Amino acid sequence: MQVILLERVAKLGQMGDVVDVKAGYARNFLLPQKKALTASKANIANFETQKAQLEARNLETKKEAEDMGGRLDGQQFIVIRQASDGGNLYGSVTTRDAADAATADGFSVDRKQVVIIDPIKALGLHTVSVVLHPEVTVSMKLNVARSAEEAELQASGKSIQELAAEEEAAAEFEIQELFDDIGAAASDDDDLAESAGISQDDESGEDEDQPQS
Repeated sequence: MQVILLERVAKLGQMGDVVDVKAGYARNFLLPQKKALTASKANIANFETQKAQLEARNLETKKEAEDMGGRLDGQQFIVIRQASDGGNLYGSVTTRDAADAATADGFSVDRKQVVIIDPIKALGLHTVSVVLHPEVTVSMKLNVARSAEEAELQASGKSIQELAAEEEAAAEFEIQELFDDIGAAASDDDDLAESAGISQDDESGEDEDQPQS
């Protein structure tokens, strides 16, 4: 099926190009999204009369997209999710989650503009693309964490594995300190008894010195 593109479409062509596409792709995506028209003689002639207006409108929306892209590109947004101790999410982060996180921080992003190549199913920092215009695509990061505190640590460059290792090391240190305290207390008791002139032998032999009746 031949269509004439009303805007740039990735891997297809530029505005005004007449291209061959699958009928289903045209009916389900290009035509309803007003990205193309069927390449009939009437539509091609109509496009030529409106070409200047379409190009002007495209330049305007492109400039707006570039302005927003300059502010959005490289930004990091926090997404709080529940996860296992190993860092696996109970579910996954969707394009809607990404759009909502960006919008909450003052950026007008629609979920249809977000592109997630690999499903996000684990804690950590994940990069996603945002298509603001057919000719303007930027990237933003999602900081997926179980809490704001964990997100802050991840933002500093620590992975969930490193955080888990640090927590385990801290727990082992606390246990070791507890045993050291117990050992020190026992040693203090022995020193106190020795300074008082009491030995274990004295205590065990105390009954032997008592006269028998």
